[in-house]
Amino acid sequence: MAMTLRLTDEENDHLSALAEAEGRSKQDIMKLALADRWSRLQKEQQLGEVLSRVLPRYQGLLKRIGTA
Repeated sequence: MAMTLRLTDEENDHLSALAEAEGRSKQDIMKLALADRWSRLQKEQQLGEVLSRVLPRYQGLLKRIGTA
């Protein structure tokens, strides 16, 4: 699917400089940025799920040591 990405002149300059520095196309840089952000989101969601299961177990301890 094709799409149009509207950037400010400054954003476009940054994208061009990054693409040139890495020897990649601007499209490749944007695809990599999307993949990186998606990966971070997935990790954040996984961490949230783990914390929601684990934190209740230690809530009393956390209160006693003054961090909750």
